[in-house]
Amino acid sequence: MHDPSSYTIAAQPYYLPVGNEVTLFEAAYTSHLPVLLKGPTGCGKTRFMEYMAWKLQRPMITVSCHDDLTTSDLVGRYLVKGGETVWVDGPLTRAVRSGGICYLDEIVEARKDTMVVIHPLADDRRIMPIEKLGQLLEAPDSFCLAISYNPGYQSVLKELKQSTRQRFVAIEFTYPNHELERQIIIHETGLDTATADKLLKLADMTRNLKGNGLEEGASTRLLVHAGKLMAKGIDPRPACQGAVALALTDDSDMIAAINELIGALF
Repeated sequence: MHDPSSYTIAAQPYYLPVGNEVTLFEAAYTSHLPVLLKGPTGCGKTRFMEYMAWKLQRPMITVSCHDDLTTSDLVGRYLVKGGETVWVDGPLTRAVRSGGICYLDEIVEARKDTMVVIHPLADDRRIMPIEKLGQLLEAPDSFCLAISYNPGYQSVLKELKQSTRQRFVAIEFTYPNHELERQIIIHETGLDTATADKLLKLADMTRNLKGNGLEEGASTRLLVHAGKLMAKGIDPRPACQGAVALALTDDSDMIAAINELIGALF
């Protein structure tokens, strides 16, 4: 049995609200409603979840979803230990038992048959059948199910089913406004305001290229990465080339175009 305290976030994570997302999440939590976070990668969805887990004083278990994620990976399985067959809870089961928060990150990456297991937890029943144990767990009031996905990556094969999404209260995330994003960059990297503003200009330029050669523009996360490299003494141009240009695309023409923007700014 895992100690729930091992999933508790002790120190307050640095998070600046961009709208009413904190109030909305708290209302959903106290109403026992599951939450869906929608937004581009690197805009702060995971940091927001860490902040809310700290604020609500609940343990949080995060699962990074992927193509090979099975129902057993979430619920649990029998394993052989020391010559004995023992049951080991999966992360979703641990979160339900401990009355914590289970955060399924990038939900559309998981197989659709795997996601069916969350349906009974995400509606009025708030139950979790564990077929292999013949048990039916009832989620305590303190339990919360949260999922995230990036609508920009939707396709025929990777689309959140209506039977799943209509169980959730959705909170939309986007990149912070310039004032907030500047504060985040300065706090996370220690850079001066002038350099942070140059990073913001670079972000705007790349975000304007979304759909015109780029799937996504530079996220707040990438700006922080570039800033941290600069803070360690790396020249701004190679720092931005490595943390932004090469991270955004493999297309040589697009990389060259972004590098030109970097050169003009720095």
